[in-house]
Amino acid sequence: MSDFMLWLYANYIRPQLSAAPKRDYAFHFDLVHNSLRPSERESMDKALEFTAVHAFLLGLRTGEGLATSR
Repeated sequence: MSDFMLWLYANYIRPQLSAAPKRDYAFHFDLVHNSLRPSERESMDKALEFTAVHAFLLGLRTGEGLATSR
């Protein structure tokens, strides 16, 4: 991943995800987080980073595709 995407994740995507209300999902997030060892949490954080960045990029591409389909 590019340095820009890592910066974007740390400064925009992650804060947005942290601020989003968890409601019905809070229990599940806590359950997974509390069942992992510290080294596994680091791996989970990296997997979430990868997924969030690529979901963001997919949203950009989808929006661009929709804009040209008019």
